[in-house]
Amino acid sequence: PFPDVFLFVEVVGAMIEDFGICPENQTVSHIRITGHGLTAYILTLGAALQDLRIEGYPKPLVVGFETLRDYIDHSQYHGVTAGRVINRIGNATATINGIQHRLDANQDGRHMLHGGRNGYGTRHWRVHERSASAVTLGLTDPDGTMGFPGTVTATCRYSLVEGPALQVDLTATTDTPTLVNLGHHSYFCLDMSGDIRRQTLQMDASRYLPADDENLPTGEVDEVASTKFDFREERAIEGTFDHNFCLAEARRKPAPVARIRSLDSGIAMTLVTSEPGVQFYTGHGLSGDGKTIGEHPNSPYSALCLEPQF
Repeated sequence: PFPDVFLFVEVVGAMIEDFGICPENQTVSHIRITGHGLTAYILTLGAALQDLRIEGYPKPLVVGFETLRDYIDHSQYHGVTAGRVINRIGNATATINGIQHRLDANQDGRHMLHGGRNGYGTRHWRVHERSASAVTLGLTDPDGTMGFPGTVTATCRYSLVEGPALQVDLTATTDTPTLVNLGHHSYFCLDMSGDIRRQTLQMDASRYLPADDENLPTGEVDEVASTKFDFREERAIEGTFDHNFCLAEARRKPAPVARIRSLDSGIAMTLVTSEPGVQFYTGHGLSGDGKTIGEHPNSPYSALCLEPQF
């Protein structure tokens, strides 16, 4: 009943194919995995989720670009694995093991965002393993990159499992004390309305981190009760958010923490994570630029991020 889906799969053809040459002069691979009623398309550039489809619905569930050029020119971390540290580090400095390190300041020339200008979301990852329903990508980050000490070896494994669910497993090892906080950064869109404020959100968070006008946490931890941050009961998404919501005191076994639902398409998505925080971003900074898959809007409020983080 949805011939455009089958046409898209037919065009892709093989499980893995070339997508172009990245700025590191390496060939970017485009990988298709399928299983449990889901189809996902992964890029080795940024270990990014380019496209996600569910059986019975003809449109993408994430915003992705059709060409590598659009990723290079217009991506705002679309679908990437962000690191070495997702989110922001104020004043682009960190004291690690008693030593202060100056980091790459790629936000407003003062702060670090998502690991710096050459963070993991901009880098080429290598395919380690792949099967019909899963792919594992790896990256080695040398000591001193973006100002961080230590060599880090990171992996990102995408798999389609019973649920149906897209499972993202992120791991890292280091040879000296450093900061590592990997996170997934897809822009989710469960319908074609072009406005996530037509969707609903429920989130199991009784506290959140207030932020200043540069989106940096102030250091306070506030209660969500009687504020616009209270999503403990499902309600329409109203307002503008780029804040961390506190889910737990520490990392724990994966648990369901948030649910978004489209009243237009009837599709709902539950977020399950081990991480104690999740950044909720309403996509208000999206530029509208680039040719997207399925012609989904890439404009302000057209998609949202739920970014699990430590």
